Amino acid sequence: MNIDLPEKRYYGIGEVAKAFGVNTSLIRFWEKEFDALKPKKNAKGNRKFTPQDIKNLQLIYHLVKERGFTLEGAKTHLKENKQKTLNNFDIIQKLERVKTELAKIKDQL
Repeated sequence: MNIDLPEKRYYGIGEVAKAFGVNTSLIRFWEKEFDALKPKKNAKGNRKFTPQDIKNLQLIYHLVKERGFTLEGAKTHLKENKQKTLNNFDIIQKLERVKTELAKIKDQL
């Protein structure tokens, strides 16, 4: 999953939901379900997601939507294997970027 967000300190929930292609309600639901998601809230109560929150969301999205984990299964997987899962997820993301670049090069030839 390639998330296309500009480099910023904080992202609004609308930006995040649009980047992931999901509803804002799903993001709020995952926030309640997963301890790893703790976006900051301003005085009005608007959620502001940091780049680390985005990375955690990508991992949750990958486990639940792409690999088909249940919410309980994803929670357990994150608690037991968080560092290993993060490392594997980072490697997968890098390989997907390389694949995309290679496909662009192939199309140019």
